[in-house]
Amino acid sequence: MKAEILGVNVDCLTMNDAVAKVAEIILNKKPSLVATANAEMLMLANSDIELKKILNSAAMVTPDGAGTVWAARHLGYDMPERVAGVDLVTNLFSKGYKFYFFGAAPGVAEIAAENSQKKYNAKIAGTRNGFFSVEDEPKIISDINNSGAEILLVGLGVPKQEKWIFNNLSKLNVPVSIGVGGTFDVLAGKVKRAPRWMQRAKLEWLFRALLQPSRAGRLVALPKFVYNVVKSK
Repeated sequence: MKAEILGVNVDCLTMNDAVAKVAEIILNKKPSLVATANAEMLMLANSDIELKKILNSAAMVTPDGAGTVWAARHLGYDMPERVAGVDLVTNLFSKGYKFYFFGAAPGVAEIAAENSQKKYNAKIAGTRNGFFSVEDEPKIISDINNSGAEILLVGLGVPKQEKWIFNNLSKLNVPVSIGVGGTFDVLAGKVKRAPRWMQRAKLEWLFRALLQPSRAGRLVALPKFVYNVVKSK
């Protein structure tokens, strides 16, 4: 079942459902895009038609954020829980898949990979930072394909990561490519996650704003998101 939120179809699923869906995609071996949609992404897709089309063509779009879960429920859909990108990734680590980390500032993906190996016993096929030119792309894609990775994590920020994956799907031999935003920064210890009680209280967005004042301006999108969802109903 999918919930249509501001024209974007978001899967109504639990974390276990999402992990099972990734396993299914890997078995099918058809290169596929997985997106993790928070309120900010949904608002952007409302004005970025290309992004909206990409999300609606994805194999899975998870409800990443309390705002997405609220919106689905407000619109009458049975959205069971939040499936955050970083939590999906760490859950997948335990399944024994091989991962390629692509994105973030120089050195961050490597640290994130090393920490993931130590903490989650993750299998890392390769890493590459997110600074590149068009001329670098064939080499990057070749490295990814030759790594034997089953899951490609792309942390280039929204919407660049979704557009990069979509535009290169036909060249990638990796079954699953997931846009993961700032996940590498979290795994590398560069950005702290909110305490568990704040996550349970759906206040992780507030913690991030307090920790990174530069993000405060992006919070303006939240009231607009709520307004547009209510209006759409």
